[in-house]
Amino acid sequence: MPIDYAAAMAAHDDDLAYAYDDAKTMLYALSVGMARDPLDAQELAFVYEKNLVALPTLATVIASGARDVRTLGVNYALILHGEQKLTLHRPLPVSASLLVNTRTKGVYDKGAGKGAIIVSEIAIRLADTGEPLCTLETTHFARGDGGFSATSGDSGTAPAPHPLPDRAPDHRCVMPTTPVQPLFYRLLGDRNILHADPDAARAAGFDRPILHGLCTYGICCHAIVKTLCDYRPELIRQFDVRFSAPAFPGETLVVEMWRDGDTISFRALAEERGVVVINNGRCLIGQP
Repeated sequence: MPIDYAAAMAAHDDDLAYAYDDAKTMLYALSVGMARDPLDAQELAFVYEKNLVALPTLATVIASGARDVRTLGVNYALILHGEQKLTLHRPLPVSASLLVNTRTKGVYDKGAGKGAIIVSEIAIRLADTGEPLCTLETTHFARGDGGFSATSGDSGTAPAPHPLPDRAPDHRCVMPTTPVQPLFYRLLGDRNILHADPDAARAAGFDRPILHGLCTYGICCHAIVKTLCDYRPELIRQFDVRFSAPAFPGETLVVEMWRDGDTISFRALAEERGVVVINNGRCLIGQP
């Protein structure tokens, strides 16, 4: 059944109530590799309630489930998470009560048999003051749902990804992952069995469970906070990526970075396979 373009574009939710606490903030940091050395004072600050600070990409899990593209009638078995964008309007607190608004920002038809691109937006603000906190933009590739624009809708193309500089990286950060990392990360809200069940992973064409794409995203943020921000997460204002391939737990991720003023371009490679797993990354930094 083709996507109903008008219904998809009209889909929204207003003032959904969410909350998170310091335990989620610490679990998130542990799940993206912080404090492997518990004597490292800079990384301990992300996982210990004394002087606790939050990683910016924690924003991707503080309102888990607020926007579910299955409600648009797509074939969820053929959905891929294509891109993730994050804009920070202020540094994330370590705990907060939230109000969340969601909407469909765009639906683009690639043609019958070629799928569709769905862009969703989640706007999060603080419940006590109404102050904007962050905005998430998620792009899904609905592989089984193209062809709807023959009768209605948008057959245009989604925005182009951020291009990486045509030069050698300015910085590289080696980020080991662990075999159990997705078992921790899934406790943040994404219980997709592909990240835990070996039989389900094999049925999907993988020889073992895969790492969450958003976990890899958080690892990239960890690498940039460590390498270029002197562990000052409040400097990050925007964090955008394109997911290009799955990473596997236990692989070594190498985050390559290019610095041009306040723009950091980046990508991540699975070192053992030589595969780019995160591409076209863009991080904007600046004083809060």
